[in-house]
Amino acid sequence: MKVYKLSLVFIVLSSVFSCSRDEVPNDVEINNFVWKGLNAYYLWQENIPDLSDTRFSSDQQLYNYLSGFDSPKTLFENLIYKKNVVDKWSWIADNYTTLEEALQGTSLTTGMEFEIIGYEDQSANMFGYVRYVNPGTDAKVKGVKRGMIFNEVNGVRLTKSNYRELLFSKTPSIIITLADYNSGSPIATTNTISLTKDKYTENPIHISKTLNIDGKKIGYLMYNAFVSSFDDQLNQSFSTFKSEGITDLIIDLRYNYGGFVKSAARLGSMITGQFTNEIFAKQLWNNKYMNVVNPDFLIDRFPSTLGNNTAINSLNLSRIYFITTASTASASELIINSLDPYIDVKTIGTKTRGKYVASITLYDSPTFSSKNNINPNHNWAMQPIVSQTFNKDDKNQKEGIIPFIEIEEDYGNLGNLGEIDEPLLQRTIQLITTGSRSSRRGKIARKSLSNRLRVINNSKSRLPTYNNMYIGEPE
Repeated sequence: MKVYKLSLVFIVLSSVFSCSRDEVPNDVEINNFVWKGLNAYYLWQENIPDLSDTRFSSDQQLYNYLSGFDSPKTLFENLIYKKNVVDKWSWIADNYTTLEEALQGTSLTTGMEFEIIGYEDQSANMFGYVRYVNPGTDAKVKGVKRGMIFNEVNGVRLTKSNYRELLFSKTPSIIITLADYNSGSPIATTNTISLTKDKYTENPIHISKTLNIDGKKIGYLMYNAFVSSFDDQLNQSFSTFKSEGITDLIIDLRYNYGGFVKSAARLGSMITGQFTNEIFAKQLWNNKYMNVVNPDFLIDRFPSTLGNNTAINSLNLSRIYFITTASTASASELIINSLDPYIDVKTIGTKTRGKYVASITLYDSPTFSSKNNINPNHNWAMQPIVSQTFNKDDKNQKEGIIPFIEIEEDYGNLGNLGEIDEPLLQRTIQLITTGSRSSRRGKIARKSLSNRLRVINNSKSRLPTYNNMYIGEPE
């Protein structure tokens, strides 16, 4: 996949310090990398006066400016366009190894993925419910299960003011107190579970199975992130679907916050296969980059192989069903939007997040795109937003994708993921087998939940990769 040629932009970069690296204080040297990278590639570069090509008339002026920031992070955040309002996603890391691990799904975790909800009585009290548990983690060993409710951590009641410190701190372990749901106002029990955090790489293919329903073979894939290092395993899942002769496919993206564009394009080809080399998605970068880049590099096409030249296992489907929620974001929305011009796409669940921009990893190296000849004096790297994404018809859905059938998860009746009586999967199967769009049950769920309970946060939000979409290196 051809995505970006960083060397093309060097002709429009501001001049580099004339002095050698040994003569520049380390913080200023890193700040210089931050400024140059954002000046060249940041999507909103034109909206930031301090990133203008005419902002500094000499190296000395730039040096003086960069010397005024006490850390690279401070400079980076000062150059972000309307931070947390427009740009909610650009990030910087002081260790590129940690950044790379995060992009491949590695983090410190108990293995319990959860969401934080406000009480029905609108008080400051919060409770958590378990969305799912990752295999091989401490939470799995300790018997944590989907649907468990907890409202205390380390013996302290969860509230709006303390839940971040209690759940997202760097402490090596936590103790949760289980609670009875009690119609949205949970009551603590005497049952506690002690959980230890470990470094863990999550396999995004949480469930892959074939369901035999009323003579139909329906493939079900719960896919929780677009992680390129698992694309081979994803392709193998589709080989199994193909050998089992599935006629319909459900991809559950309800907890998928995004990931690599190239993985989304590959998944698109696994679902279809009849559109090889046609446009999957388009990228729109800042004007500086658009003026010098080969336009072909900004088009992502349906591939026929993985990066290792392994043939993609394609199902050649003309219809696809996606389960979505407000936690469905970025690359998840990209694949829905990109397939829509080609095949019949049905979404079941709730409206998606609304994330239509992508980032790249920038290193302090001659090309910015790789670690070849990287500056040995520091380990900083950036993941700035650099492009908007569109489908082949130049459309994206900035406000989120409205579901074809709307139904919310019921915290008091979540069901077991992958089982045919799990409410969202059950409703999707009903659509496949009967074609019926109406569902009184779905309307009741919307009224009883969305008007009373507030979604506050979730376990993935602590990660820098949360709600992000990444453009990888050219292949």
